[in-house]
Amino acid sequence: MSDAQGPAELYRQSLGLLLDKDIDGWTALIADEAVFEFPYAPAGFPARLDGKDAVAAYMRGYPDAIDLREVVGLRIHELRDPGTVVAEWRGVGRIVATGAAYEMPYVAVVTVEDGLITRYRDYWNPLAIPGSLSDAVFFDAA
Repeated sequence: MSDAQGPAELYRQSLGLLLDKDIDGWTALIADEAVFEFPYAPAGFPARLDGKDAVAAYMRGYPDAIDLREVVGLRIHELRDPGTVVAEWRGVGRIVATGAAYEMPYVAVVTVEDGLITRYRDYWNPLAIPGSLSDAVFFDAA
């Protein structure tokens, strides 16, 4: 990672792009062979995405379902592995379909190689979504 951003800086940039609702910019930070995992994904939500194209397809409708307005309490923990960080934060915004307040705690384990995200394990809590989980669906579940 000589000239590339370190994982903490890249993660901060990724959150800024989510706040800007720039999904194309966010996706550009992901390696072609990246793996995204969601260990607590409920039924109907993917538990794993393989490759940049799968992640891009999954995230494409995110701004239409969740209006993320603020990242609160961001803490990034650097590990002994210089390419991996653990990030804790709370996303605050609204569920677009209902206008309900959205406040979701996140813990993510993110690995970066050559300036791109190669692995992302997202420990979000589906039980924290207000109202119906279907109101927050932003991907094609087909």
